[in-house]
Amino acid sequence: MRAQATEFLRALRRHRESGAGAVASGAGGPGRTAPPADDVDAVRALRRAARRISGTLHTFQPLLDASWAEEMRPELAWLSGTLALEHAYASRLERLLQALHRLSGSSAFPAPRPVGRTTAATTATSTATTATVPTGVPAPARPASPDRGSLTVGAAKAGALLDRQLTLARTRAHSTALQALGSSRFHAVADKVALLASEVPLRVTARPSRGATAPETTPCDLRPLAAAAEERLADAVTALPLVAAGSPYNAQALVHGLSPDPAPHPQDAPWHQVRLLLRLHRYALEALAGADAADAGDPGDVVDVRLLAAGEALDRHRDASEAAAAAAQAARTPRIAPATAYALGVLHADQRHEVEAARYAFQHSWRKEPIRLP
Repeated sequence: MRAQATEFLRALRRHRESGAGAVASGAGGPGRTAPPADDVDAVRALRRAARRISGTLHTFQPLLDASWAEEMRPELAWLSGTLALEHAYASRLERLLQALHRLSGSSAFPAPRPVGRTTAATTATSTATTATVPTGVPAPARPASPDRGSLTVGAAKAGALLDRQLTLARTRAHSTALQALGSSRFHAVADKVALLASEVPLRVTARPSRGATAPETTPCDLRPLAAAAEERLADAVTALPLVAAGSPYNAQALVHGLSPDPAPHPQDAPWHQVRLLLRLHRYALEALAGADAADAGDPGDVVDVRLLAAGEALDRHRDASEAAAAAAQAARTPRIAPATAYALGVLHADQRHEVEAARYAFQHSWRKEPIRLP
């Protein structure tokens, strides 16, 4: 926890030194430039450190001062969640525009705004595409089915609609993050993290004896609490429909996508919960590895490849499910053209298929034997 608190303070200093005018990836409005890469990396590190401290507090709270932990956990969750919103909206828009391009074969979409670092490969690809297709020359004809032709008609308007809605949400998230980083609430959290970097407030178990200069605390045995976190994860995974997820196409899970109900997909919540529990389990393993390395004098840690693969699959599951929800919400916009609604419906179905593919990848990696690499 002291290491993560130090990382939090280091990222905060980098963020202040960069002269942060933007929090995660720019407000995204016309004429506004993206923030420096150092600022983007600093905010990402700030969010990551806050998330890890909060997860460690959740798992090892019985060993810590109760009142301090109960005050810190919601504040760190508020901070990491607020800083993550802008990047989430930007990534969602980029994902949906790329999916529309892939499904329709049309390039008449708004250019996705940069998310964090803009890779050289993406820049080179877009430059090459612009250079090889002169202005005013139609794109080469592609053999397409009538359904794909209908999709192409509404894909451009669907992309423009998604761009307007998600860019507005991203701009609001940007303003909210700026206000959060300048608020007294954030400064109070930063002060508490600064104290955490020097001393972890452990639970007091007994009154100090006569002549003692400090209260007595419990020995920090992390293994039972880490085992409890692993057991909670195992129980949650057992409750998942892994038999249905064992097939790359789960038609039963796609039935809800045909419903006009705006509520979230009923099958997604257990998978999101498993993702959170898997993250807590990984953080607990990191704490154990750090404690064991300190006892043994070895700074090296151990990486569980299976947990990493499972976590990546659940991250893709989360991204695809939220993108599908955004497409469904855009399709409910009043007075949109039928072709636009059709394109958004196809996009929604495509993202739900991505959800099923992520579930298949998770069960495929989870059922493998654990592989640990030094």
